Amino acid sequence: MRVKNAVNAKKKKKKFLKFVKGFRGALSRRYTLAKQSYYRALKFAFDGRKNKKGNFRKLWITRINIAARNEGLKYNELIHGLKLANVAINRKMLAELAVNDPESFREYVKIAKTALGK
Repeated sequence: MRVKNAVNAKKKKKKFLKFVKGFRGALSRRYTLAKQSYYRALKFAFDGRKNKKGNFRKLWITRINIAARNEGLKYNELIHGLKLANVAINRKMLAELAVNDPESFREYVKIAKTALGK
């Protein structure tokens, strides 16, 4: 008795075609193209998850810089001053304070200024 593979082959193809449903043109209908676009989409999704972290960090740094300049310090001076004062606060929290609680942010700026000797 010989082994037939049609069921498994169909299952394999269905997996790819189901994922790419809604892709433009032949990418959603032809198996080979569907398979390629499936792997490409997964690669972009992976890269996107990694890029997102850097994008958020850029956003936080921009917000902190704007708020710090309003208080008379540059971003790098603020961060350096906080390091010298042994204040362990991350950029995400600093940005959150800069936007939502300017009074608390001013306290951190004062701490940085005293540590820098300004």
